[in-house]
Amino acid sequence: MSNPLQPLAKKDFDYGAAQHLLNRAGFGGTPAQVQALVEMGLDDAVDYLVDFEGAKADAGDAAEFRSDIVRSETPAERETLRRARAAGDEETILRLQRERQARERSDREQLGLMQRWWLARMISTGRPLEEKLTLFWHGHFATGYRTIENSWHMLRQNAFLRANAAGNFADLVRGIIRDPAMLKYLDNDENRRRSPNENLARELMELFTLGEGNGYGERDIKEGARALTGFTFRDNDFVFNRDEHDPTPKTILGRTGAFGGDEFVSILLEQPVASRFIASKLYRHFVNDAPTPPKDAGDAVDRLAREFRSKRYEIRPVLRMLFRSRHFYAAENRLSVVKSPVQLMVQAIRSLGTPVREMGALVQAGDLMGQQLFQPPSVKGWDGGRSWINTATMFVRQNIVVYLVTGRRPAAFDWSPSELSYDTSPLLAHIRSGAGSVDPHEAVRALATFALGGPPAPERLAELDDFLGGLGGTVTEDRVKAMLCLIGAMPEYQLC
Repeated sequence: MSNPLQPLAKKDFDYGAAQHLLNRAGFGGTPAQVQALVEMGLDDAVDYLVDFEGAKADAGDAAEFRSDIVRSETPAERETLRRARAAGDEETILRLQRERQARERSDREQLGLMQRWWLARMISTGRPLEEKLTLFWHGHFATGYRTIENSWHMLRQNAFLRANAAGNFADLVRGIIRDPAMLKYLDNDENRRRSPNENLARELMELFTLGEGNGYGERDIKEGARALTGFTFRDNDFVFNRDEHDPTPKTILGRTGAFGGDEFVSILLEQPVASRFIASKLYRHFVNDAPTPPKDAGDAVDRLAREFRSKRYEIRPVLRMLFRSRHFYAAENRLSVVKSPVQLMVQAIRSLGTPVREMGALVQAGDLMGQQLFQPPSVKGWDGGRSWINTATMFVRQNIVVYLVTGRRPAAFDWSPSELSYDTSPLLAHIRSGAGSVDPHEAVRALATFALGGPPAPERLAELDDFLGGLGGTVTEDRVKAMLCLIGAMPEYQLC
């Protein structure tokens, strides 16, 4: 059997391959950016995306967010409340309740600002793989604001995932068991030696490292929960409460010792199934999420898992191997991943060069399409793949492209037209004649091929030719926008 992860021949790294890489290892790019990757060549293009530390990071500074909106009551507040209750002072009790409710409203408002901030960062970043991986790990180590009710903890977790996005998976796992948002979300702040809470230990095995039912049992979960006793937080910081930790021996997956949280993680990552579980999730995210995987998928995942283990869970070598492989660029793995709502919006802006429009509208649209940042639906994260597509989400998916291209929003959502103009000329610059004219048929082919990420079916080209002909035939700014709106409504546009 040939090795599907053998490097792609350098001569085969053409424009289509470069666009495929940029779409999958990020959120797409303009025709000029795709061409720049072609000129770099396969190895340098992959290194440029994977070794992203030297590139410009983001837009906006998270330091503008407040860390003290949600806080513990001060001793003075507790004493005031105690006295008010003892005296039956309902007015003071009500005042303190209103102050707490005002802080809760402020925190929800800050969460909304954070959603806009992160989406803006994904749109403007010079490190697309960093943000793509941060979003991936957000869905893997899923926590939601409605349970945590602390926007600063969500932001801290987001920063931790970004800082370790392409680093070492073991560091990610050891960090997540100390993360206040995760500790709250899975009730580990209630995990005490005399009454162990199993939630974090269960999900650590089932969803974060081994996969459901992969070689562990209920006893392993119970023993793992004991290893995590005392892992809690106070205000914004992790705290190890030694008095609540169970120091007695535990037996986890055949190993016995007075294990704590770090030893528990080490035991999990010693299991061969762990590297394969994470490799399979990376494969599904970056290569192919079809219900029926391609014939070489199993072999490719096995080889990625071996690379993962041999590199002691370093993520970059696995990504570098994957993005250079001929399997990654194979025809059956192009246009085989359903765009998440975030991918759909951010890729449209970054590749088509549309205005960003109104960030709040994009966040709202993402929610309507099933992806609300900082609020995955459960600890399992988003199912992804075909689950993104249904009759309700398709309506929004099509209309968000119209909004980005034209600025016009569906009246049903009380949206008003945007005044931001959109210059489509860079999309056709490479086929424009010296006199400035563009052949209509060539314009149709160029727009469809670029927007769809690959050669469209002949019937699609015929439909677009007929559509342009019905508009008058010549290529104008408004007609290019109209064609982009039509392309954005095609089933193929939902894939990358």
